[in-house]
Amino acid sequence: MRVIYLHGFASSARSTKAQFFAERFAQVGVPLITPDLNAPDFSTLTVSRMLDEVGTVIARGAPGPVALIGSSLGGFVAWHAAARLSLVLPHHTISHLVLLAPALAFGRNRQDDFGPGVVDAWERAGTRDIFHHGDGDLRPLHYEFYRDAMAYPAWHAPVSQPTLIFQGTQDEVVPAPGVVAFCAGRSNVTLRLLEDGHQLLGHLEQIWQETHTFLGC
Repeated sequence: MRVIYLHGFASSARSTKAQFFAERFAQVGVPLITPDLNAPDFSTLTVSRMLDEVGTVIARGAPGPVALIGSSLGGFVAWHAAARLSLVLPHHTISHLVLLAPALAFGRNRQDDFGPGVVDAWERAGTRDIFHHGDGDLRPLHYEFYRDAMAYPAWHAPVSQPTLIFQGTQDEVVPAPGVVAFCAGRSNVTLRLLEDGHQLLGHLEQIWQETHTFLGC
């Protein structure tokens, strides 16, 4: 099994969680693949482009099962990759998903995603400065990012793969009640609620142990 880690919005493949998982998987002999979903340029980022990159990374490897670990927006991308890429990559099976505070409602409500009036102002201006945690600085991002995301309603994506979700009850970025509602009635999804914030940094060892068992690698 190959394992691919998808970082969050305005983050990077060098994030704390990406490095943590890379170290843990290396200890059990599994190289973690951590693509840069910002490439080639953060300002023109779209969900469609991120999905294309995930597909390219998967197709580049040997045929066989692939597990996706997605953090925040990376979880949103992983969910849609599981729904869409299996149709176009018949020799590469996305077999498992592990989602960390997944932004599964992204693009669903303009007021909830960035705050009242923010998305409307972004649309009028055409671009918005976003603090990029990977770069440690403000970076412009075109409104097309949000327009494109609205075309990907996660609630209706046909995902049947076994999925393990970790969600912080104190998360102010991705509120826990929305994730709980998303998981309700989905027999393929196991939800772990943790007393933590959006980064889940206080529970990384627990997350690793459960992920290791879940993936069986």
